[in-house]
Amino acid sequence: MSKRIDVSDLNVYYGDFLAVEGVTMAIEPRSVTALIGPSGCGKSTFLRTLNRMHEVIPGAHVEGKAVMDGQDLYAPDVDPVAVRRQVGMVFQRPNPFPTMSIKENVLAGVKLNNKRISKSDANDLVESSLQGANLWNEVKDRLDRPGSGLSGGQQQRLCIARAIAVRPQVLLMDEPCSALDPISTLAIEDLMSELKDDYTIVIVTHNMQQAARVSDRTAFFNIAGTGKPGKLVEMGDTATMFSSPTVQATEDYISGRFG
Repeated sequence: MSKRIDVSDLNVYYGDFLAVEGVTMAIEPRSVTALIGPSGCGKSTFLRTLNRMHEVIPGAHVEGKAVMDGQDLYAPDVDPVAVRRQVGMVFQRPNPFPTMSIKENVLAGVKLNNKRISKSDANDLVESSLQGANLWNEVKDRLDRPGSGLSGGQQQRLCIARAIAVRPQVLLMDEPCSALDPISTLAIEDLMSELKDDYTIVIVTHNMQQAARVSDRTAFFNIAGTGKPGKLVEMGDTATMFSSPTVQATEDYISGRFG
């Protein structure tokens, strides 16, 4: 299922404001790519361009290309909703639907896509998705209880189960552990290592240790100042980026001198 994404000369605008400028990168399949950099440098904005989520903000648009499996995600004949089926997203704070049960939360994306599914297939999908998110054993006896009744870490894994239930090829994660305690964070990190066998994963994180632990490749974004566009400074294998980056600003950020 995992797909490669090739981004070339991508500029992201909010109205007339250029938020991210000139990003070119290859996101490899079956791997975790971490986006790091100081606040306001465009990491999350860039992440959202990969499934066109930024377009929900009026006036947002892009120039350049993002190509997945030979298909430009921004071609005129491409439906943004179809893109989001292929490129799932997990947000900073766990956001299960509060009035839905655990089971209904997992199936929410499938039903939203108007897919008819038998009761037995639905049960199988709920089990496989929750197992995929390492949550099944903790909730299998209370699937009809509200998803909002779970702990923060469990809620985030429920959101991951909801995302993978629609069988995407790519998973985007925007600081998925920033609202979680260390034990829940470790569970999500372990899960990422397992999920990359089946998915292309891109994660935004402010936690340098997390980027070093979970990612195969790291991209460093920076910004010249307030009102300036964010830019991709350098990208490479995580081990190399953390031990011998080629740009001084990357080393300064990773070592905590700024950001």
